[in-house]
Amino acid sequence: MRHLTPLLRPLTSPHTYRRWAHLVIGGALLTPYATAALVLTTLIAQSGHTSDPTQNPSPTTLALATALTLAGIAATAHLPGMRNAQLHLARALLRGPLTQQPAPAATWRSTARTSAFLCLHMFLGLAVCLLTMTALTEAALLATAPLAPGPHSTAQGPLTFTFTAQGPLTRTQRLMGPLLGLLLLAALLYTLALAGHLLALAAPRLLGPSPTERLAAAQAHAHTLAERNRLARELHDSLGHALSVVTLQAATAARLLDTDPAFARQALTHIADQARTATADLDHALGLLREDTPTPRTTPPDLTHLPHLAHATQHTGTDLTCHITGDPTRVPALLSRETYRISQEALTNALRHAPGQPLTLHLDTTPTNLTLTLTNPLPPTRTPRRRTGGRGITGMRERAHLLGGTLTARPHEHTWQLTLHLTWKEHP
Repeated sequence: MRHLTPLLRPLTSPHTYRRWAHLVIGGALLTPYATAALVLTTLIAQSGHTSDPTQNPSPTTLALATALTLAGIAATAHLPGMRNAQLHLARALLRGPLTQQPAPAATWRSTARTSAFLCLHMFLGLAVCLLTMTALTEAALLATAPLAPGPHSTAQGPLTFTFTAQGPLTRTQRLMGPLLGLLLLAALLYTLALAGHLLALAAPRLLGPSPTERLAAAQAHAHTLAERNRLARELHDSLGHALSVVTLQAATAARLLDTDPAFARQALTHIADQARTATADLDHALGLLREDTPTPRTTPPDLTHLPHLAHATQHTGTDLTCHITGDPTRVPALLSRETYRISQEALTNALRHAPGQPLTLHLDTTPTNLTLTLTNPLPPTRTPRRRTGGRGITGMRERAHLLGGTLTARPHEHTWQLTLHLTWKEHP
């Protein structure tokens, strides 16, 4: 039974019947084009001649009518909205790989491919319509063979005519009629499934984007993913640091509320400042994600905000010494912002893993490079941290690598030392 499942899938798959409907729509759309072209060519052929209107069209007339039909269908593809209408209809009924592809740009090449798809859709649809009408009629006549009174009442089509042309129906023929009708219906469904599958394979090539457009869409998608990952890192760094500082300040304020109310009030003030800073960072990230916001409403922090970051860290009760040498304003904007985020994440890690330990932050900048170093004594009651670090150190290393720099974080004698080094070309 397991081996029969693939063979029976075309009979039970909804794709077969959706694509059948799509092909029937194409055949119905072809009817006015073909009728108008045949009438026009017939009138031209009969112009100046006396002919029998009941006479069948000549091969020349049929060829000319076919050419006019193709020309009319191709011209239809240039109508406004026709390409999008065909694309939506094919996506809804054909499904297949077309649903995962972006819409192509409106160019003369895409319009030409749309014309080819319209011709294929309509002419294949007409063939499917004729096949459907013939097969359904034949199947119905075969199914009623046991009830047929004579040999000629069911002789309406090629199959039933062959079945009954030898004379009156025998008992065996009457009983075989419904079975042959079912086999004919099955053959019809398999044929329709094949035709729909072939049209679904042609749709991405004719209605979908070109290889150049697919490459551009893939690059745009990669850029979007990279931007979202960058925003995720920024939120991780800014909100993680703010929450760590708020946690430490809140704990300190609760401990000193009775013995040192002034310090507790100061800590609560800094908690409010950190909350506002975190809210501004979150507003900046959400502003970038909103499609209706062309530019961020807040400026992301950079190395010029490093003293404020150190000051906020000191108000957690941490002994932080910050040294800045050189001019941070000469650091390129992108490197300045990313270095600030790395500093923020480094301080957050130190507050989490070495609470109460004194920290030393040193930033040295020159016209072509910078070095950021954060050191703190290893906690005496805890084992040294692993060389591989956690997700925070991994994220900082990824940032440094993308910027073309290096970041190391490892124990050094009795201290934990994190060092970032970035270089760039000096602008004239």
